[in-house]
Amino acid sequence: MRVIGDDGEQLGVMDIRDAIRAAREKGLDLVEVAATADPPVCRIIDFGKFQYEAKKKANEAKKKQVTITVKEVKFRPGTDDHDYSYRMKHAREWLEEGDKVKATIWFRGREMTHRELGARILERLEKDLIDVGEVESRPRMEGNQMFIILGPKKHKSAAKAEQPAAPSVKPAPKAETNKPEQPVVASNTPEPKVESNKPADAG
Repeated sequence: MRVIGDDGEQLGVMDIRDAIRAAREKGLDLVEVAATADPPVCRIIDFGKFQYEAKKKANEAKKKQVTITVKEVKFRPGTDDHDYSYRMKHAREWLEEGDKVKATIWFRGREMTHRELGARILERLEKDLIDVGEVESRPRMEGNQMFIILGPKKHKSAAKAEQPAAPSVKPAPKAETNKPEQPVVASNTPEPKVESNKPADAG
């Protein structure tokens, strides 16, 4: 088998017994890393540390994954204002938390002939949540239900942050205008050395 040292050095093709002996001498393990290679490749490593680092990398990869949940809020064609406000409030909270919202209108029996009532509710919901959500899927029918999918709106906080930064640059040139005040102070230094003192020495 081909053996790689713990520092990445190629130790060449070795007998398995010699490879195991070399690993034990360093207090490490001999781990097969490429079984299908010809000859198979083994590496001398600290297997416990190797497993720990592999698990740590896997956990870090999971943390970087953004999981977005789709939560559903249900209405009826005859949903009153109170129930609508209650459900709309929950939808707003979900969008603010970064989740998607599926708003569904359920129709029963003859209600299917008044689909426009459901469309109005979804249109109203879209307008009420325009500041926190945006439509990802327009209203459509599936069986006896009409639904719309709203996703979290990307706030342009970066653009707002740039606006206060502009005035902070303007005071810089004003500070330069104060520099001429320094020569004014320097002009006071000759005053102690008044030439009127010289005639006093002459007299």
